[in-house]
Amino acid sequence: MARPRIPPVAAGVAAAVAVGLAAGLWVVFPPETAGRALAARPVVDLPLPWPAEGQSSAEVQNLGSLGSRGEQGPVPIASVTKVMTAYVVLKDHPLGPGEAGPRITVDEQAETESTSAEESSAPVRAGRLFSERDLLALMLVPSGNNVARLLARWDAGSQDAFVAKMNREAATLGMTSTSYTGASGVEDSTTSTATDQLRLAREVMKNPVIRAIAATPSLRIDGVPGTVVNTNTLLGRDGVIGLKTGSSTAAGGALMWAARARDGALILGVVLHQNPGGSPAAGLRAALENSEKLVAAIQRELPAATR
Repeated sequence: MARPRIPPVAAGVAAAVAVGLAAGLWVVFPPETAGRALAARPVVDLPLPWPAEGQSSAEVQNLGSLGSRGEQGPVPIASVTKVMTAYVVLKDHPLGPGEAGPRITVDEQAETESTSAEESSAPVRAGRLFSERDLLALMLVPSGNNVARLLARWDAGSQDAFVAKMNREAATLGMTSTSYTGASGVEDSTTSTATDQLRLAREVMKNPVIRAIAATPSLRIDGVPGTVVNTNTLLGRDGVIGLKTGSSTAAGGALMWAARARDGALILGVVLHQNPGGSPAAGLRAALENSEKLVAAIQRELPAATR
């Protein structure tokens, strides 16, 4: 197989990064160079099986962009929204890797919403105390919408106040095509793009608590019956270690994912708007299947591209 083509400008960037990393140095590029090489075009041009519909984007940290496909216009992102919710909560209430954090009381609203047949939820009872970390797990692993809104009320006093924080953080991160209207993602009016959500993935993977929770296939939490199972069924395959699924009729299927390459490099990707208009379950299957093909191809092709 022919070696993947590396564009001339990007090749220089990739080579400089590789030399700098080997020497244990930080490599810093002028904004105009970094913008052209890392954002406008892929640093490594691999033959990848990008999804035929929707939009997607991927990158290798410390190397750069693998490219994007599809029109990068705002689309509903469903429960991928919860990644920003976790990011804001942990920015306001940081946790160390082994810390559980403050104990939070479940309110009547969160219990009432736990029996909804219209959205994903976690079975929590009013008056029960859960640690911040356990509630983050109940939001990210089984995708509890009621827990996302509970955390928003706990953090900011109301979901509306919390959403304002979400949008401020999005603006700070340069997510110019993103608009959050709720903490859970159940609202179709929460929209973003694959490239914007990739910016967020880059940030959240710096947080050890989010990394650990997102990589958990299943867990048991005191006060919640049975085993809590992660909706991301790609965990453990092809080095996948996270991050978050999403699905609804309007959004179709969505997945923000993270994986470790064979050399330990962090690969990040986002796939949105898979099979929109169909059932949420079918959309999620499409997002997972298409992401799995993409991750496997990156794992296979990346070593040859960086030799």
